[in-house]
Amino acid sequence: MNTIEDFREKLALYERIFDNINAGVLVIDAHGYITHFNEPYGRFLNMDPKSQIGRHCTEVVENTRMHIVAQTGKAEINHSHRINGQDMVVQRIPIKKDGKVIAVYGQVMFKNVAEVRNLAEELSLLESKVQLFEKEIFDLRATRYTFDCIIGTSAAIIGLKQEAAKAATTHSSVLVTGESGTGKELFAQAIHNASPRKLHPFVKINCAAIPRDLLESELFGYDKGAFTGAGAKGKPGKFELAGQGTIFLDEIGDLPLEMQPKLLRALEDKAFERIGGTRVIRSDFRVICATNRNLAEMMEKNRFRRDLFYRLNVIPIYIPPLRERLSDILPLARHMLKKIAKEAGRPAMRIEKMAARELVRYPWPGNARELSNVLERAMYASGSGTICKGDLPFTPAPNRDVSGRQSKPSLKAARDEAQITTIYQALVKTGYNKAKAARLLGIHRTLLYKKMKKYGIALAPE
Repeated sequence: MNTIEDFREKLALYERIFDNINAGVLVIDAHGYITHFNEPYGRFLNMDPKSQIGRHCTEVVENTRMHIVAQTGKAEINHSHRINGQDMVVQRIPIKKDGKVIAVYGQVMFKNVAEVRNLAEELSLLESKVQLFEKEIFDLRATRYTFDCIIGTSAAIIGLKQEAAKAATTHSSVLVTGESGTGKELFAQAIHNASPRKLHPFVKINCAAIPRDLLESELFGYDKGAFTGAGAKGKPGKFELAGQGTIFLDEIGDLPLEMQPKLLRALEDKAFERIGGTRVIRSDFRVICATNRNLAEMMEKNRFRRDLFYRLNVIPIYIPPLRERLSDILPLARHMLKKIAKEAGRPAMRIEKMAARELVRYPWPGNARELSNVLERAMYASGSGTICKGDLPFTPAPNRDVSGRQSKPSLKAARDEAQITTIYQALVKTGYNKAKAARLLGIHRTLLYKKMKKYGIALAPE
């Protein structure tokens, strides 16, 4: 008696579970006749579940394939099924015994395909964020720019680091300006890494490097089928990926005029739509921009919108060129040279005094980027652990003008430059002992004096 009662209680429990599954569930026998039909499915189809028991599935559910699965024995997972004018996602799973189909379990997984589409979009966004984080982790292993990475002892740099540190505590837009090569991205990353958003993405986009017809999709993303060549899953844009983090718009002065009102709207509303999409996407991002252009002049010529400028230029940071920060040149050069030598697998190198003097005298039109280039070239030109004046590619010589550019190339000029470099290296190796340097070079000391006078080589380091 107890066994029968236990069986009834278990059966009642299974029926409750079956009717409380948050999906439409249907079970048929091997011939296509309904054996189970739960209440949620009945409510969706506006039918009495119990009245459907014993009916053939084709009489109850339009476009059903349950009876076909019973015949083929092959499961159909996550298939689309149109019912009552809605695209549903369904599962059709054959149940077998001794290799033969005895029943088929069918389930409507979601209310409609729109829910699946939303999940797919969320999954696509997460996948893109994972890829972005992977790239960011890879980059950060090599370089993570913080305020400690900004090298300089000038009052200008110290003041700028203080301003940037204050900006890091806010969520306001920052506009970093300065000549090319002054380190605008370095400041942008330092601000992000000192901010409350540092654990979230730092997403960079170069407005000058992206073709005009692709820029909007890069910024805001696109939905499936938005245009020819669009990905099958769609793609989130940089603003979407920068959620809770920072988006760095480099070369903002090169942003096409037609894109500027769209950017302004996204900045003001913190909301946008993907290309080809209808859903408004909201993203909590912080904007940092950089440019080497004169935006004031561009506004006067109607090439940059004033309202966008005022939205971006909440916290302005101007980085002076290197030629206006003479006291920063040598500390920065030594820091760069140490890093360059390490990356090249070379021992640490020093900068000889006369070479240091030339570094400070040079106007550096390319700023820190040019300084790095010059130091790397000089490192490979040097035959020792010291960079000499003759190793520097802009050292004045008979074939160079005052700006350091070559005039008329000739074999004689090339020979002169090679001699200058060799003499400097010999002097450094011998501690500026002219007699020893002459012996090292294999020439008489008088000839060495003549060559030093001809090429303007000082008799002692300064």
